[in-house]
Amino acid sequence: MLVAAAVCPCPPLLVPEVAAGAAPELDAARAACRDALGVLAAARPGRLVVVGPVDGAGLEPYPQGTPGSFRGFGVHLDVRLGPGEGADAERPLPYALAVAAWLLERTGWSDAPVEGLGVGDELAPARCVRTGRDVAERAERVALLVMGDASACRTLKAPGYLDERAAPFDAEVARALGTADPAALAALDTGLAHELKVSGRAPWQVLAGAAEGAGLGGSLLYEDAPYGVGYLVAAWS
Repeated sequence: MLVAAAVCPCPPLLVPEVAAGAAPELDAARAACRDALGVLAAARPGRLVVVGPVDGAGLEPYPQGTPGSFRGFGVHLDVRLGPGEGADAERPLPYALAVAAWLLERTGWSDAPVEGLGVGDELAPARCVRTGRDVAERAERVALLVMGDASACRTLKAPGYLDERAAPFDAEVARALGTADPAALAALDTGLAHELKVSGRAPWQVLAGAAEGAGLGGSLLYEDAPYGVGYLVAAWS
């Protein structure tokens, strides 16, 4: 059963070594992520499942200890998803899960075993919801760390340029995350999310499935678009 969830953005810029001179611009987001992970720890879960976006339409499991790296950004920084050695070291963490691993290391997570799940950005909403239900049944007390960004079309300089539909879409996601509304997350428009370059759509819908019937309350801890990309942090408990 799902007992808590933290929702965080997943840009590698969240890691100060990657962001370099831009690091202070995301200090508030980093602090909010730390607070959200504190909610997870306080829930005393028996298992933590980290969910993040990957390319394609499938699911990619990552066992505890799987390594990740930010060397592709010119930074000699390696991370692991929880303690230990990963069983499948030949498939490193995708960047969204590597950012999650960095957040967990930064907060000294040791409260429960960790596993990762990459969710394809083309995965149908119904499949995402079913996956969330399955994840919630993996232990008596399950927590989720859900990684994903909102639209990338909030300003003229955004990766997807300015789209007037982006701000209303992000506002509805923020409302759903802040009020712990699984039905609203499950109903997100897949086509519109794709057009707005929303990386969090599928992971949020996994959360929607996991949270069905859990009776959790939500709190929106951070909402901004510093680079024209919507970043949201929320905690459910």
